[in-house]
Amino acid sequence: MKKGNYKKSPVITATELKQGLGKYLSFVGEEQNDVIITKNGKKIARLTPYITDIEQYFVVREKALDYQYGGKKVSYEEFMEIYEKSSLRMEFINGEIYILSSPGINHQEMLGRLYIQFSNYFKDKECRVFLAPFDVHFRKKGFKEPDVMQPDLSVVCDLENNVTEAGRYMGTPALVVEILSDRTRKKDMVDKLNTYMLSGVEEYWIVDPKQENIMLYYFKDFEIDSYKIYDKKEITRSLAFEGLSVDNSELFSRLY
Repeated sequence: MKKGNYKKSPVITATELKQGLGKYLSFVGEEQNDVIITKNGKKIARLTPYITDIEQYFVVREKALDYQYGGKKVSYEEFMEIYEKSSLRMEFINGEIYILSSPGINHQEMLGRLYIQFSNYFKDKECRVFLAPFDVHFRKKGFKEPDVMQPDLSVVCDLENNVTEAGRYMGTPALVVEILSDRTRKKDMVDKLNTYMLSGVEEYWIVDPKQENIMLYYFKDFEIDSYKIYDKKEITRSLAFEGLSVDNSELFSRLY
C-alpha cells in the first residue's frame, strides 16, 4: 500500500489492453488502482484490484485522510470515485475531502428535537425534511465544481425533477441546519456558510450547544440579507417560512 500516492485511474483502449494485458494486470496489483478500458471512445469496463473488505476500508480511508491533512486538492469527479468505494461519511468542500466523525449524544438529542419540530410544521406541506446522512451537491455561483455536504437537517422544496434514477437528490435545499461541535465549528461557521449562501439556500441555522444559542442567516441574491442570534430564553423564528419556530429553552434543556 503506497501512502500519499493516489492517482487518477489511467484510461486505455481495448486494443492496448489486449497488447499489454500482463503489464496492466501488474499495474493494478502493484498500484492498487483501477484501469479504465474504452472502446470506440466510450468507457466499457474497469480492471479493479482484488482486495478484501478490510483492505478496501484502509485503502479508501488512507486516500481520503491524505487529502484532508495533506492540503491536497481533488476534483469533483475524483471525490465521487473515492466516495463511491467507501463506507465512510465524507464531505467535499472547496476541493478538499473531510471525513465526518460520529456525532455526540447532545448533538443527536438536539437533532432529534429539531426534526420533530420541523416535521410537524411541514406536515401536509410540499417541502420535506431530511436528516443526515443526506448528500447534497451544492452548486456555488461562480464556481465550476459543486461542494458535496451532509447538512444535519435539510428542508427540501424542489424534489420534483431533482431526483436521479439512483435516488440521489440533486437540487438545493431551501433551509439547512448545522449543529456545531469542536471539530466542525470553523467549517460550519465559515466554509459552509459561504457555500450555502452562494448556492441559493434561503436560510441557514447554526445551533451552538456551548453558547446555547441559534444563529440565523437569511440570504437573498446570494448575499446575507439578515442575521440574528437567538439566545436560550428566546424563540427562533424562521424568516423563510412563516410560523416555523423553535423554543430554544426546550431545545437546550436536559442535555448531558
